[in-house]
Amino acid sequence: MPLLKKEKDIFPDHLFETIESMPSENGQGWWAMQTLPRCEKKLMRQLITDEIPFYAPVVEKRYRSPQGRARTVFVPLFSNYVFLFGDRNTRYSAISTGSVCRVLEVSDNVQFVEDISRIYRAIQTGEPVFPEAKLEPGDPVRVKNGPFKGFEGVVIRRENQLRLLISVRCMGQGISVQLMDCQIEAI
Repeated sequence: MPLLKKEKDIFPDHLFETIESMPSENGQGWWAMQTLPRCEKKLMRQLITDEIPFYAPVVEKRYRSPQGRARTVFVPLFSNYVFLFGDRNTRYSAISTGSVCRVLEVSDNVQFVEDISRIYRAIQTGEPVFPEAKLEPGDPVRVKNGPFKGFEGVVIRRENQLRLLISVRCMGQGISVQLMDCQIEAI
């Protein structure tokens, strides 16, 4: 099976800037679409065709094939989730694609946009990000310098490395990025 190139994981391209300028009284909000297994990209393609705003972070993953060849694939950062912005009609359109098995309404849209826009900016830096399924309590910090300057989050240790945890609070998941001790300060 051929390996696919990276596909669009956000629509429209300036989604987060557009949403901040939209009035919230028109009944629009964020929905977490839980997809059927391995149907995230199928749903994303359909949402682009239907011109429905969404974000589903995709990251690069490298591995070696059984024959020893280096391979690069693009996988969803949050397996089985696509985040859709719209009203109940757009939600219905997404459900009608046959790729969605469950829909979760985001209760705090402002907090959610803050969380996923930080994840979007972290991925855009080009630095490696690591999915984190279970969040652990830790000290809140702010990054002083480097590509993540200004980011705030919680410090954790994984595999003897210091990492900054950036979370999507409503899901209990997030990502972590590797840092050095000299790059952070306590909040």
